[in-house]
Amino acid sequence: MTAPAGTSTSQIVTFRLGDELFAADIFSVERVLRYTPPTPVPNVPSWIEGVIDYQQRVVPVINLRRRFELPAAPVPTDARILILTVDDEWVAATVDGVLDVSALDPGKLAPPPTLFRGLAASYVRGIVRRGERLVVFLDVPRLFSTDERIVLERPSEEPVRNA
Repeated sequence: MTAPAGTSTSQIVTFRLGDELFAADIFSVERVLRYTPPTPVPNVPSWIEGVIDYQQRVVPVINLRRRFELPAAPVPTDARILILTVDDEWVAATVDGVLDVSALDPGKLAPPPTLFRGLAASYVRGIVRRGERLVVFLDVPRLFSTDERIVLERPSEEPVRNA
């Protein structure tokens, strides 16, 4: 069954970081993996947890909890690693749990509050209501600023200051 002309429904992957809910467009999520500790890499910012081997490629792993400056917490048993597609490259992100894949009616996507400025304003596509909860809908390709992409591409032997 197709959507009526003029409407478009997309799908989102909803995930959890602590008590907060976030979502990403289904087309930005390549795969959801069970959490296994990444291999640490020296001299990288604290939000880079390490690297994993995924389909014969070394993929950097971003700790989204640290990236969003949320309080540190032990890795929960339902933690997952999202393989994200960013500019035709893979970047992995650790999350505390994946809830589901669900339909998103673009008419129900509220714009981010005007108080969001800087980096947060650039990577938040909007806010979605999920029952009584609010879900922050992320713009995955914009999640990493130009400076952060340079860090991810930099050879590991080149020292980088921890942020």
